[in-house]
Amino acid sequence: MYKKIQATAAWLRERMPNAPTTAIVLGTGLGQLAQRIERILSIPYSEIPNFPVSTVEGHAGELIFGRLGGKDVMAMEGRFHYYEGYTMQQVTFPVRIMYELGIKTLFVSNAAGGTNPSFKIGDLMIITDHINYMPENPLHGPNVPPGPRFPDMGEAYSKELIAKADAIAAKHGIKVQHGVYLATQGPTYETPAEYRMFARWGADAVGMSTVPEVIVAHQCGIKCFGISIITDLGGMEVPMTITHEEVLHAAAAVQPLMATIMEELVKVES
Repeated sequence: MYKKIQATAAWLRERMPNAPTTAIVLGTGLGQLAQRIERILSIPYSEIPNFPVSTVEGHAGELIFGRLGGKDVMAMEGRFHYYEGYTMQQVTFPVRIMYELGIKTLFVSNAAGGTNPSFKIGDLMIITDHINYMPENPLHGPNVPPGPRFPDMGEAYSKELIAKADAIAAKHGIKVQHGVYLATQGPTYETPAEYRMFARWGADAVGMSTVPEVIVAHQCGIKCFGISIITDLGGMEVPMTITHEEVLHAAAAVQPLMATIMEELVKVES
């Protein structure tokens, strides 16, 4: 595993046009921020040695090197999911590469279902913590350098970055929620009973990604910031039928606000 990480990092290092310390993972239907990046180089995942290939609609499947807010960045336009049939090691492989390439800060985004009854479709939720309800931890198996075998997860999401994001949102008049993100393996959306159960556990939103990437990034010592777009609501008295197309539509409607927060945060953090 580590030899593959080193080989892929070396391949990318030879082609990198800049030296970013910030990386961004753009999830389902959240490609608008990628359009704000001044692209210097885009590499399809299929051309990168040992890289998985995204199979989900709404995920472009490119690794981008460029500039955002005047800062050098690396961006994944599309991520990998456990439900696609990949192992957790494959899902988090790009994060291992990020560390090898010198990334210090990771921004992650996703579309999620709201379990908090005060949330509305289109809300932006800054992730303050998470619950890992996936069947496997990405650190399962032999320990991969450089992280510790038993990493502490007391501050998986940087409080410093959350405070900066709050200030940016207030400056632009953008309403944000705070909450706990729960990750399931998918690919089915949750039943109303599951939504209610997750809410009782303390989850404010539920999705099928993000947590494995944050666990590995945190183990590597990379600071993390996460934000969810609430694209549907579950566990309500009147059942809602959820489709992937509706999730994409809801995400698209609020993307400009999320992109503004992310871009401004990159400016002040990098």
